[in-house]
Amino acid sequence: MTRSWPVGIAALIPFALVGLSCPSGASAQGSATVVNVPVIPFDSDTHFLKYSADMNLGEVLGVAINSKGRIVVLNHPGNNNGPLYSNSSTQLLEFDAKGKFVREIGKNVYGLGYAHGIRFDRFDNLWVVDKGTHSVMRFDPAGYVTMNLGRRLEGPDEPEYYRPFKAGEVPPKHVDGYLGGPTDIAFDSDDNMYISDGYRNSRVAKYDAKGNWVGTWGSRGLGGPQADQNPSQFTTLHNIGIDRQNNVYVADRNNRRIQVFDRDGKFQRFILLNAAYDKKRHPVLGDLAETRPDQTQPWTICITNTPVQYLFTSDEEPGRIYKMTLDGKILGTLGESGRGEKQFNWIHSLACPSENELLVADMNNWRVQKLTLHPEQAQKPAAR
Repeated sequence: MTRSWPVGIAALIPFALVGLSCPSGASAQGSATVVNVPVIPFDSDTHFLKYSADMNLGEVLGVAINSKGRIVVLNHPGNNNGPLYSNSSTQLLEFDAKGKFVREIGKNVYGLGYAHGIRFDRFDNLWVVDKGTHSVMRFDPAGYVTMNLGRRLEGPDEPEYYRPFKAGEVPPKHVDGYLGGPTDIAFDSDDNMYISDGYRNSRVAKYDAKGNWVGTWGSRGLGGPQADQNPSQFTTLHNIGIDRQNNVYVADRNNRRIQVFDRDGKFQRFILLNAAYDKKRHPVLGDLAETRPDQTQPWTICITNTPVQYLFTSDEEPGRIYKMTLDGKILGTLGESGRGEKQFNWIHSLACPSENELLVADMNNWRVQKLTLHPEQAQKPAAR
């Protein structure tokens, strides 16, 4: 699957790339020009999930829904007796379609340490992507582990590899079959698997349906909205999704863009979150900077399985959800950062069972919100 880089692009790669590349002549679509978009009204149910008071949620990092309406929540609880530093923290909670608690999945599974994301495949297998153990596990509908990708470091191993990559460091070498801080997983029409290997490594890793290693593309680097600003380079691949045409969407979070590829890693285009917002409003977490960027960071990817597919994504600040066409047009935004109803405090995952229904992993508010959108009531954007 290895291709050569065109002259000019190769000079931008900080270390040897294993896998695929951006072809000569590829152009980025989109710009950093600020656009005004409608605000979509919505209802929010913050008590949709039904569980007992001794099951209070901690940081909710993931939410997924299968073909039967069953919901799984990836929770980081506070009931582990380990040390404060480097404490393991992962809980998989299953609810029925009405939000009633059913069971906990994966108790004492070796590969669960600090899970980052969850997804269902078309067979209703639950996939858990664990950033802390560098593993991706498949649970069948009965709750048994039936596949593991990557490998957890052994107990006596040095802990160096667990920490996130730091700016200015030499990027870690990519090794086939091993993962480094993976964040998410997606599946194409042939059940090939694509993993955003994003915190230590900076690449998309591809496996076939049987778990065999196929290849990889991408490397660590800074990028921007123009074609000459390093397509296929990433700084924290945070989420990944695939549409029915097998286009691969990567939330390149710290580069403030979504990158779109075909399933062989050929770069297609950029998608930017460049909707106008009130830059004087104080963030829910962090300082109010003197200058704030026009492009915000995409944290999540959710593509509907509706007749016309839509892309949902979200950012940290101003804390909004974006409803988009697959070519990147922003149809509207909803919500804002905060701690009240219809507000979010780091949206870490979205599930989108329909184009107007969302489940939101509201991470730092320690809850899941169920949203019902009313696009027919969309408000015209205010001029800024």
